[in-house]
Amino acid sequence: MNEQPGSRPERAGLVLAALIAVATVANLNLSVANVAIPEIGDDFDSSQTTLNLIAVGYSFGLAASVLWFGALGDRYGRKLLIVVGMTLSVPVSFLAGFAWSDDVLFAARVAGGLCAGMAYPTTLALITALWAGRARTKAIALWSAIGGGFAALGPLVSGILLEHFDWGSVFLVTIPLAVIALAMAVFLVPSHVNETTEPVDNVGGIVSVVLVGALILSINFWPVNGMETTSLVLFVVAVVAAPLFLLRQRRAKNPLYDLRVAARPTFWVAACAGIIVFGTLMGTAYVSQQYVQNVLGYSTVQAGAAILPAALAMVLVAPRSAKLVAAHGSRITLLAGYVFLVLAFVGMLLLWNEGTPYWQIALPYVCIGIGVGLAGTPASNSLTASVPVRRVGMASGTADLQRDLGGALMTSILGAVLTSHYASTMADQSVSSQVSSSTESQLQLSFASAENIAQHYPQDADAIISAAQSSFLQGDQWAYGAGLLAVLAGAVLVFFLFPKRDREHELHVSYSAEDAVAPVSRPSPAGLEPAAADP
Repeated sequence: MNEQPGSRPERAGLVLAALIAVATVANLNLSVANVAIPEIGDDFDSSQTTLNLIAVGYSFGLAASVLWFGALGDRYGRKLLIVVGMTLSVPVSFLAGFAWSDDVLFAARVAGGLCAGMAYPTTLALITALWAGRARTKAIALWSAIGGGFAALGPLVSGILLEHFDWGSVFLVTIPLAVIALAMAVFLVPSHVNETTEPVDNVGGIVSVVLVGALILSINFWPVNGMETTSLVLFVVAVVAAPLFLLRQRRAKNPLYDLRVAARPTFWVAACAGIIVFGTLMGTAYVSQQYVQNVLGYSTVQAGAAILPAALAMVLVAPRSAKLVAAHGSRITLLAGYVFLVLAFVGMLLLWNEGTPYWQIALPYVCIGIGVGLAGTPASNSLTASVPVRRVGMASGTADLQRDLGGALMTSILGAVLTSHYASTMADQSVSSQVSSSTESQLQLSFASAENIAQHYPQDADAIISAAQSSFLQGDQWAYGAGLLAVLAGAVLVFFLFPKRDREHELHVSYSAEDAVAPVSRPSPAGLEPAAADP
């Protein structure tokens, strides 16, 4: 499948740099909390479930809002949403940095995700509106690689800060970058490019927020003793909201989510594949950062540096995946990425235990980086190529759902599995006859709680920490097993349902012809110039 060279905006490099800077703020915020989780747990004596919620809070806010905010950007101005989102992210980051309780910190993380929900989906929407053909594929590859690389660098940045400051510093570090990204967006990003004048389906937007929010909270509350009823109620709310959302989209004059477009195999299969790919990266990073600190005893800097092989592999591979998509199609490139993700989880299950040397830690990380680097570009590019330009907010919102809903779901699922098996294993271990039943229940909350209790029982401290490490290892092995099953399911989906290269090209041509005859009300694209032909 040979793409045309396409088109790009004036000052394309500067415009893309501005959009990547905005996306970087969101990508860093998605991952900076992971290394700080043990310290936050020690400070607030938090349960594992609360730590799961803090870790997932940012992607939770993003996932719940991107569809609605993407549509608002299509209607009222994508640049406006970037400016508002970046502006509001500054006070919200201050609130997170100086949070006085873990509940306030969770609320601040969700609010930060909502701010990013305004700005982050807009970056891909503008790339889709301003670039076309092969130039667009390359721009998306750079956007994906650099954004993913910064997300993977987040733990290292956090680790360095935690060596000198308290955990609040990891939430303050993105403030200067947000200010720079805001200035770049104001002066470099074009206004009103291929926007629609059709009204926004706000009712559908509210239902989508309820659907995503209830589902994610339900998963997180599932393993908590005494919260089973709450989890079930939230799950029922999500189950009811799903058909209501679909019914609303069928009946709305201007649906938030065009089900006709969403039914295209190059769209929905790519969306599902991307949810698993990006969710794998975030979920694994969350669990593994606790593993290397709690079990292997890494410092915060060592823990942050441990994931660097994933970031390096992702940055090196992602730009080359664009060439693979052009030469072999999205299906082959996606499957290649999934092969490396399977290898990563097999490596975690076989190699990661007590006393594992670093090279065995790095090897699965490299496989994750290669897998996400290969699969990320076709997963996002296939979405944008399947929709009309006037609905790029839908495509960019779905691309962000791949990362944010995928991250929230996989972090929640892996975190819930970790919590459940940690608690059950810890309950089976007797660490001391002097520990009361109430204290035993505290031991089962999280590794951080066990560490805090060990300080009050110095004579049994070694036994408590050893039991907590053993229980954590049991829990994270189950979590990696759940991740492996998810990756295998995604690979099967892509193998059987995503069209092969020639068929993919035929479908995209037919989609373009179909969308060209649809009634459209939008201004002509501004500031475009032909792209230079690639050698």
